[in-house]
Amino acid sequence: MTTGSLHHVELWVPDLAGARRSWGWLLAELGWEPFQDWPDGRSWRLGGTYLVLEESPALSSRVHDRHAPGLNHLAFHAGPRHAVDRLVTRAPEHGWSLLFADRHPYAGGPDTYAAYLADGYGYEVELVADG
Repeated sequence: MTTGSLHHVELWVPDLAGARRSWGWLLAELGWEPFQDWPDGRSWRLGGTYLVLEESPALSSRVHDRHAPGLNHLAFHAGPRHAVDRLVTRAPEHGWSLLFADRHPYAGGPDTYAAYLADGYGYEVELVADG
């Protein structure tokens, strides 16, 4: 592995089953594979990086606030523009909603074709098209 590369990200979620439905779908669509599974968590892997969803009993809140200090969003390479468009079309079926719809797909600026989605718990992802 490359020194300094991202090893893993762990997200504490208020409802593991609900988060598994939305995140599991999205990660599978992006090429991530199931990695670990235990009663309070689940992880997916892509290359040398993995993402963990865990429902911890130590949660201090039931909703993530991307406007508070801490994690704002995770950004993923999502393939060509038509792949981003397909994900946006299917995302609501899996618990995701489109953010910044009035500026989509250029909410990140005129040179970036991307979709910004939020799940039902307040977590945001950015799906960035190649080129």
